[in-house]
Amino acid sequence: MSIDRSAPSAAADPRSGSAQPGRATPYRMTVTTRHSHTDVVALADQCLAAWLKEEGHAEPPPAPPDPADPLPPRSPIAVRHRLGERVLLDRDDGPLGPPHLLHPPDTPAGRYTRRRLRTPAPHGTHQLTLTVATEPDGPSWVRLEAEHLATTPGLRSPCAVPVPELVHQLLPLLDAMDGSIEVRARPRLIGAAEVDEVIDELCDPARRLPIVVASVPADLDPHRWSAEPLEPLLHKVSGLAVGYVLDHGARVVFNTALEYHTVYGGAVRTYLPEVDPASRRDAARHLVLPRHRIEDEPRRAAALLAREPRRLADQSPLPEPLAGVPVLRLRPESSPATEPSPARELSPAVEAPRPRLLYHKLRREPHLRAESEPQGAAVRRSRGVSGRFCPPGDGGPDPVGLRDRGPRSPCSFTELLHRIDEFPLLSFTGDEKETIALDAHAAGAYGWARLTWDGLTALQQYAAVAVRGVAGGDFKQWCEHAPVGVSQFPPRKAVRNESRTVCSHSKMRRERMFAVPSSVDPSGRAFMGAHLRIGGGRTAPRLHYLDDCSGSGRIYVGYIGIHLTNTMTN
Repeated sequence: MSIDRSAPSAAADPRSGSAQPGRATPYRMTVTTRHSHTDVVALADQCLAAWLKEEGHAEPPPAPPDPADPLPPRSPIAVRHRLGERVLLDRDDGPLGPPHLLHPPDTPAGRYTRRRLRTPAPHGTHQLTLTVATEPDGPSWVRLEAEHLATTPGLRSPCAVPVPELVHQLLPLLDAMDGSIEVRARPRLIGAAEVDEVIDELCDPARRLPIVVASVPADLDPHRWSAEPLEPLLHKVSGLAVGYVLDHGARVVFNTALEYHTVYGGAVRTYLPEVDPASRRDAARHLVLPRHRIEDEPRRAAALLAREPRRLADQSPLPEPLAGVPVLRLRPESSPATEPSPARELSPAVEAPRPRLLYHKLRREPHLRAESEPQGAAVRRSRGVSGRFCPPGDGGPDPVGLRDRGPRSPCSFTELLHRIDEFPLLSFTGDEKETIALDAHAAGAYGWARLTWDGLTALQQYAAVAVRGVAGGDFKQWCEHAPVGVSQFPPRKAVRNESRTVCSHSKMRRERMFAVPSSVDPSGRAFMGAHLRIGGGRTAPRLHYLDDCSGSGRIYVGYIGIHLTNTMTN
């Protein structure tokens, strides 16, 4: 079974609240609604289909009808739909669990429905996950997450993922709530008679979201100030905070009641949960954004205002119903003879790969057109080339890629190329001649081939979880914190990128441009700065690769050979 943890992500785990450094800050909205589970899912599906159509993508097929009695199996398999080039929609539905952690054994379990959409984005993939979780006799919890999954480490990504357009469509339809507080897409202008209600909300112990309260300059019209600059300013906290604008009368009443927590003069103040109006010390927790910053630096002001709501949304523990949503499970790999459904319904992580054929197609070089020609024949005659051949063993194929192949490591690079199809998530697009030439170095070829195999095994195991957004970082981080039972590749030998000098030097950079499918890069080539150190000395073999797990669901190995030109080369 292929497992995909949809709630935790590569950017951050909402249970731990720890974001990975160097990643775009994700967007995470969590609200409740009084609408039924079925109605919420129907509204979400309608909004999602409308957005996909507007973006020029195919609309998803209708979701299966709502089950009348028994819930789907406890571990349902998500159904994947391909709606365009690199546009993937995963849908699953089932009971919350484990039920004994949520309720007594005789209590009926709740249910969940999840939609995960992946679309192409500059230097990576945009992932949108909508989860609806409902317990018996309880409200429906709605969680919307947006993340940017970078193609490779080191690429510049936005500081924060923008607020999804779906938020502005869904909030008014859902009548979204934070406890007893209405969550709106835009701030609400209030008068003096409504101040007591706002103060009650500020002091509500059940409140989870921040409340942003804006004042209006004494010489300006409240409606005009609300439209510009407040509405653009508060756009980045839509779904993450509740917004209010105090008219002139409301400002006087509000500041009289909250002498230590005042806001005036066109300033905006963010009130975190658990406000204590009687505490002067508590006032320091609730940050004030002054008018001059709002008017002089509107973009920076919006980013500053969104910082605390984003942090709170990212670090707050999941409510109990959402915590009971199981990990997302995708269809396992099947052979064409036994799998009736078309390949496009499978995860890119389990599509039947053809790395050698892909290599021939990309290179388009006459002497490499077919296996029957000299280079392919040399690979097939691996037993005779190196004089050493390690039998593949009795374990059979490992499509998920999480089993340590250990003693099955090859004894030469020729044999390694012959067996590279054993890694279903890796595509070798390099020049086989460069790789086979390493066998001529008798002193180190045997150990190099084994270490290269260990590196490929670790890349496969990393890719198997990275395509689902649960690797917890890039390949080097995976090596540093590799789970027990997987291939242990030395972290010091995994290098994220070349030096700045190499990356900016035209000749050195050009040497590291290797073949990839046009769907990954229209030019058919991509810079592969990430590499594995296979050996030392004057030869110093290297393996260069491109991590595109968040895009095409594969890792492209563009080069295995001697060290390329760098600043140390004579």
